[in-house]
Amino acid sequence: MTALAIAEQASLTAGASMWRTVAIPAADIPSLHLSDGPMGIASGRVDERDVARLSPCATALGASFDLSLIERVGALVGGEAVRCGVDMVLAPNVNLARSPLAGRAFEYFSEDPLLTGLAGAAWTRGLQSTGTGACVKHLVCNDSETDRDRMNAMVGERALREIYLLPFELCAAAGAGAMLTAYNRVNGSWCAEHDHISTIVKQEWGFDGPFISDWFGTHSTAGSLNGGLDLEMPGPARFVGAKAVGAVERGEVSADRLADAADRVAKAARRWSGAKTPPIEDADALLVEAAAAGMVLLRNEGDLLPLVPGRHARIAVIGPNAASPCYQGGTFAKIALSPDAARPLDAIRARYGDATIVYEPGVDPQPRLPSMPVAPLGGTDRGMTVDYFADTDLTGDPIFTEVRDTNSLVWFVGVHDEGVFDRPAGVRASGWFTAAADGAHCFYVGATGAVRMRVDGRVVHDHAERMAASDVMGSLKRGDADSVEVQLVAGQRVLVEVEFTYDGARVHGLWYGIRTPDSAAAMLARAVDAAKSADAVILMVGETSDSSVESKDRADTALAADQVALIEAVCAANPHVAIVANIGHAFDASWGGRASALLSAWYPGEGYGPALAAVLAGDTEPGGRLPVTLARSEGDYPALALQPDAAGDLRYDDDVLVGYRGLVSRECMPLYAFGAGQGYGRFEWIDAVADGADVLLTLRNVGTRAASEVVQLYRHDPEFALVGFAKVRLAAGETAVVRVVPEPRMFRIWQGDRWRRPDPKARVSVGPASDRLLFSMEIAL
Repeated sequence: MTALAIAEQASLTAGASMWRTVAIPAADIPSLHLSDGPMGIASGRVDERDVARLSPCATALGASFDLSLIERVGALVGGEAVRCGVDMVLAPNVNLARSPLAGRAFEYFSEDPLLTGLAGAAWTRGLQSTGTGACVKHLVCNDSETDRDRMNAMVGERALREIYLLPFELCAAAGAGAMLTAYNRVNGSWCAEHDHISTIVKQEWGFDGPFISDWFGTHSTAGSLNGGLDLEMPGPARFVGAKAVGAVERGEVSADRLADAADRVAKAARRWSGAKTPPIEDADALLVEAAAAGMVLLRNEGDLLPLVPGRHARIAVIGPNAASPCYQGGTFAKIALSPDAARPLDAIRARYGDATIVYEPGVDPQPRLPSMPVAPLGGTDRGMTVDYFADTDLTGDPIFTEVRDTNSLVWFVGVHDEGVFDRPAGVRASGWFTAAADGAHCFYVGATGAVRMRVDGRVVHDHAERMAASDVMGSLKRGDADSVEVQLVAGQRVLVEVEFTYDGARVHGLWYGIRTPDSAAAMLARAVDAAKSADAVILMVGETSDSSVESKDRADTALAADQVALIEAVCAANPHVAIVANIGHAFDASWGGRASALLSAWYPGEGYGPALAAVLAGDTEPGGRLPVTLARSEGDYPALALQPDAAGDLRYDDDVLVGYRGLVSRECMPLYAFGAGQGYGRFEWIDAVADGADVLLTLRNVGTRAASEVVQLYRHDPEFALVGFAKVRLAAGETAVVRVVPEPRMFRIWQGDRWRRPDPKARVSVGPASDRLLFSMEIAL
């Protein structure tokens, strides 16, 4: 970087705009175009109006225990980046689900650091195979959302290195392009200026990519640069950039440190803005395959599943998540889902074409904010027609128009090339609603700015407040909607219009919905009647996309009380019930024993409908195993509460005994253990022997159909921990020898100020789950 003047070097240390870095064409340094992730390309696209493909959440991918599949999904997202003109994606997220209450737990692969790291590394390799860079996030200990922009994670050095940094280390070893620093502090220092963490990553691991701040996550000029930060995002600069020149001149930052930061940014820009290679795999088929591969069958009494088509004349599909599924969580990286995505109910009806399918939701599908069941202007599809205007009076022709089938919209400042969100502007969302019943219909609307709603030309809600500018994205916490009742008669068609104007905020949100007249008692009674008259019941319960959100942790692990009551009533009415849990994190599954079958589907992305129909019908098996523990009670989790104390400290008292490790150390039996799950096959575990450090397992599929098994290898000392795994698929009657190669890093222990070399031998056990270990042996390290 000697050819660059100090001012040019400084310019590279801060973004040029919301999603782009500074370019210096004379030095052959292009601008790097970034986007949020990880479930798809969420922002910063060349055409922000473009709908992106939505992959399964990280927890669902982790549940697959299939690194090859995860790599393919990473490549799919990389292909989306290529299509959308993006050079680097803020993903994967390799924080840990240490508490089931974490608001973004669905974005984490697992509670286990090895599974998380190997999955993150596989996803990284897949994404980067397209020429798109992976910016691994959030470095480090951003494992919860409560007060994340001030929280101080108090964590011991051994746990920091062996548990929380290990996934980042594995991603770095996979060649990750960059690291995204977290908002929080760790042991007193902001992650964006944490010299100790920077030293570990850059010097001990030899990582040569840039450290990039999470958006608006910087706090000082000298502290950031001296702490190892290389690029402040977004631009224009707040603390770094041009201000770095003065810091160097005053001796607060060395010239070498500034040159190193600029060099890392320049190298990343040159590396990732070059030629791209989009994958050629069928995205539709892969998204369905990945959704099914992560589904975990936890219970299947009497082999209720699969419900082979032709065996049941009448099937009741009950529950709110059949027609209103939760495809993803509510982060700022939320994907604009294609309106063509088949709902589970539609896919089940298509797959079981010869059976009578009866559907009843049983409870309100969206208790906080209902859906917006409208048709766009001039169309017959679902969704609102959304017009974008360059001014706040919404006059003249819109800049552009799109159709969005959702009840919530989120935009960042500056994401559109047209610059419509860089200044005061407005949006109008319109759609035709047809009432199905007489009575009071409740219309909801909320926004981060001034918002007005009209129904058939009549203003029913008018709120003039505008959200003030903010340096943090937490302004979306104002997302609760107000409501007003409008009397309609069955068959009446009305035009619903929502006008939204905004000014100054760095992130904008608009919410709307319609709740139709019905009573809880009537919905439950209809569901019970449907269950009584059916040969089998598919009961779909779970969450809405605002159940797991960024900037907010959950209060508990419980399913909504009305859904638990629905489960009890339906299971009492029919013994042949298969529950599908559409929940993105560890949850209270104590009600699962009431049903014959329990299937966890997580947040499965846009392939959910056809994947679920295929799994239920037996066309494919549920391929997942639990990547998180489901405890018998909340008090059994080693870490639960996520509220920092008055000083902002959140103590990681579970230390290295995170997740299942803590339960095993206390001899506390879970409801469903880490690694648990079953497919539709049956396996005989014949023998296991050590081959040096590896374990060779002889496995036979004694079932009547092809099926997969996950062979899991655990160490016993100094505490119980996963050290390796392998997923194998065998045809009916096939026998195979499966080699499980342990990760060497899992046998080193941090003591004092250095790594202790592993003992020459280690005691390990192998089995199909952490609580079902069938063979034990010593391996040579």
